[in-house]
This record gives sequence, structure tokens and C-alpha cells, in this order.
Amino acid sequence: MQRSSISMSEKNRFRINDLKLEGPTPRAAATNKRTKVNCPLCHTSGGIDYYEDTKRKYRQCEICDLVYVPNEYYLSRDEEKTVYDLHQNSPDDPEYRRFLSRLFKPLLDQIKPKSRGLDFGSGPGPTLSAMFKEADHEMAIYDPFYARDDSVWDEKYDFITATEVVEHLHHPGEVLDRLWSGLKLGGILGLMTKLVINHKVFADWHYKMDPTHVSFFSVNTFTWLGKHWHTKAVFVGNDVILLRKT
Repeated sequence: MQRSSISMSEKNRFRINDLKLEGPTPRAAATNKRTKVNCPLCHTSGGIDYYEDTKRKYRQCEICDLVYVPNEYYLSRDEEKTVYDLHQNSPDDPEYRRFLSRLFKPLLDQIKPKSRGLDFGSGPGPTLSAMFKEADHEMAIYDPFYARDDSVWDEKYDFITATEVVEHLHHPGEVLDRLWSGLKLGGILGLMTKLVINHKVFADWHYKMDPTHVSFFSVNTFTWLGKHWHTKAVFVGNDVILLRKT
């Protein structure tokens, strides 16, 4: 994955226009109408209508605070991959490395020498894993589109990373629980994703314009997730979250 990295969000925003998948134009605010759709993170039934534009509707869970797109708006797997294939991420790109350093540096400070890590959603040009290898750590990678190797789930890791991935997850509850179960005791899950601030900001937010973005987290969402896992979410800067398994 590493779908919406700097190459999508900054460099070639939005080459997806070439595919007639251009981002939505806001037209309606939330109605606060409750629905019976289950939250894809905590699976709570209900929730409220949060926002609507010309392309999609967005709902918000009243328990974990996740803002999510109902599954009738999901792209097909082939459509998703067409968007991801437009990304130009490369370990040879110093700008992309600087972007990933927002997670790399604080996580590097927290792990022991020669640790074993997994980069989940490594994308077509695995880079974060290369950075950790250069720092003398062992790395495995997994990506459902570009590096699907189920053998990675046969072992436990000192740390697991997912940069610009969780916003793409159709089933964030199941995927995040799987990542959490893949950590050793004391291991760290490092995530990077843009956070929902409030409804007013959401209305003009470029992050929701990517049609592959379907799950939007906030500080409250990660705080809930930490409690769910009996730990505490630590926020670094505006878009990095670290959770240690205790």
C-alpha cells in the first residue's frame, strides 16, 4: 500500500483525475441522522451521517469516532490498483524518504538494536523497510497488491509499521487487530495517517478526495483504539501514532 504518500498527496495530486476518479466537490453538510450500518472499526451498530458530497456519503461512529465511507462507494480491487499504480514512490527519492522520516525517526528511537520489523502496506516501491535495513534492523514486507506473502504472519515482530495505509482499509478493525496480534510483548505499532480535525475542516479536506480513502481516524479514534488494546496512543506531530503492546 503506502497509498497516499507524498507522491499522491503532494507530487501528483490528483493524477487520479486522468481516470475520471477526481475528488468530490462538497455540497451538503451532515444531517446527524442515525443509521444501522456497523462501524468497520469497532463494529458498533448505528452511527450518524457526518457529511455528503457529490461523490460519496460519510458516516461517523458514536463510539470510536471513526469517519467512514459506506461500502457501496468502494472501488473494485482493479480500480484501486489502477490508482495505486500511479504512485511514484521510490527508495531513491530523497523527498519521499524525508516524508517517511516523520515515522522512521521517532520509531527508531524506541526500538532496540537489530530489531525485527514488518512494514505493512509497503507499496510498489518499498522504502521504509529499506530505511530500517540501513539502520541495521531486519525487515519483512507485506502488501495485498504488491507483496502478498502470507508467511509473514507466521512470526512475531518487535515493531510493525503502516504509513499512509489505514485510510485505505475496508475492514480496519480486522486488519489492525491482526497487526496488533503480530507484535511481540513490548513491540510497537507505528502508524501514519492524516487526522480528522472537525466537521468544518473535513468539508474542504483534500484527503477525502482520494477515492481509495474510506476510513478516517481522529485523535479520539486512536485514543479509543489504545483503550481497546489496553495501552495508550502516543501522538508525534500531526500524523504519527505509536502504540506499544503491554
